[in-house]
Amino acid sequence: MINFRYHVVSLTAVFLALAVGLVLGSTVLNGPMLDALESRVDTLGRDNSQLRDHVSSLEADLEREEDFATEAGPLLLDGQLSTRRITMLVMPGGEEYAPAIADVLELGGATITGTVTLTDKFTHPQHRRGELLQVATDALPPSVDGDALPANSDGVETSAALLAAVLLDRGSASLSQQAPAAPAGDDEDDAQLEPTVPDADRRAVLSSYAALEYLEQEGVTGPAELILVVAGLPDAESDADERNQAVFTAVSQFARVGPLVVAASGGSGDGNVVAEVRSDPTLSTEVSTVDNASTPQGQIATGLTVAQQLAGSVGHYGVGGGADGLLPDALGQ
Repeated sequence: MINFRYHVVSLTAVFLALAVGLVLGSTVLNGPMLDALESRVDTLGRDNSQLRDHVSSLEADLEREEDFATEAGPLLLDGQLSTRRITMLVMPGGEEYAPAIADVLELGGATITGTVTLTDKFTHPQHRRGELLQVATDALPPSVDGDALPANSDGVETSAALLAAVLLDRGSASLSQQAPAAPAGDDEDDAQLEPTVPDADRRAVLSSYAALEYLEQEGVTGPAELILVVAGLPDAESDADERNQAVFTAVSQFARVGPLVVAASGGSGDGNVVAEVRSDPTLSTEVSTVDNASTPQGQIATGLTVAQQLAGSVGHYGVGGGADGLLPDALGQ
């Protein structure tokens, strides 16, 4: 039978074992093992310090590269876009760096004829085959040939085609190929370069979409020779595939009407509109792209790419797959 004395002896043995273990462990740690642990800690500390210094150096190098790009921009862009009229079409997610790109375009001498920002509602699958399609039908002005718009139930496709028709010059596509200047007094060619629609019709179409929060507009003063699409990172929500497809659909419709450059961020991964354009056998030969437009280097590349596209050449620039290089050749230098 286990009695109280047995419990006392057992507890005493346990505590005695713990005491012996502590003494022996302390003795061992005070020897070679403790020295090895201290050496390892010192080594890790030095490695960590070196890594912090390396990160700081990389950050400083990046800042210097961005400063260099900013300072070199005026030299590279000087006069490249003089008198050219450009409208910026900002996709959801591109609002953050659209102002910096606009500054670069103006640095090259361009006139920004307006900024149209498509909202999240424009790419939402819920509205694609309902209200958005109805807006396109209701907003169609007499100056736009309705038969030339896509005849289907896709509101994004039809609306993008309508917006392209009112935002771009008639004959912009031929302008992008740098056709020889028409002789003075050639009424037929002069008529070809007139705006597609009157200003009143343009304002009415944009106002119809803005009233239902499908887009926001700023300073749209007239038609453009070229549309610059500024896109953000691909959507990552549960309906991301449909939203990203909506962006690509809009880009495809604008490309059918006139010169187009697409500037986006995040390289050229899955769902990125730049990657979609570059992988399309037709669009890749018609639409120029820049995949690092969130950086000063990419913004300067965007300005030069716009100039190149207006001169009739197509190129793909940045750091992602399918890029021809970091920058197009500086024109007119």
